[in-house]
Amino acid sequence: MTEKDDEDYCMIVDAARPPKADGPPYAECVLCREPTEYPESYKGVTLCPVCEWQEAQRTACSG
Repeated sequence: MTEKDDEDYCMIVDAARPPKADGPPYAECVLCREPTEYPESYKGVTLCPVCEWQEAQRTACSG
């Protein structure tokens, strides 16, 4: 592996995030059912800020 490969190993490329909602109604978090920052109309997996942070901690590279 080259040095460039090492740098890109932990990067998530083109990670799609739902659009932020301007106001209620908000989508529920798929893990804890708390309101998220995303519109209720968004189709897909949505996480609240706390679960989003915890998921990032779980999937972060140790380096």
